[in-house]
Amino acid sequence: MLQILGLIGSKWSILIIGQLRDRTLRFGELHRTVTGISQRMLTLTLRQLERDGLLTRTVHPSVPPRVDYTLTELGATLLDSVVALGEWATEHRREINANRSRYDAAHQTQAPS
Repeated sequence: MLQILGLIGSKWSILIIGQLRDRTLRFGELHRTVTGISQRMLTLTLRQLERDGLLTRTVHPSVPPRVDYTLTELGATLLDSVVALGEWATEHRREINANRSRYDAAHQTQAPS
């Protein structure tokens, strides 16, 4: 159970699942829309999501090869949770950022233990 929660709870998995919410995307499109992810991390995360049956990878015989990613029915069952988590993060980001700033200001003069 912890391994599965670790995967679907990773920021990259959540962002990828969110991007695939409405449509099939190619690797390059995912790389452009998932801000900050490296090509290697995108590849690793896509492979794990495919392994777990949350998305499908379709290779089209063309030059260069075209690879599409789509959520499976199982992957689509995560959408409500992913969207809710995203909405929560958006709703509370200012409060969390303010808390971080207060914490950092209070702890910046203390030596690490």
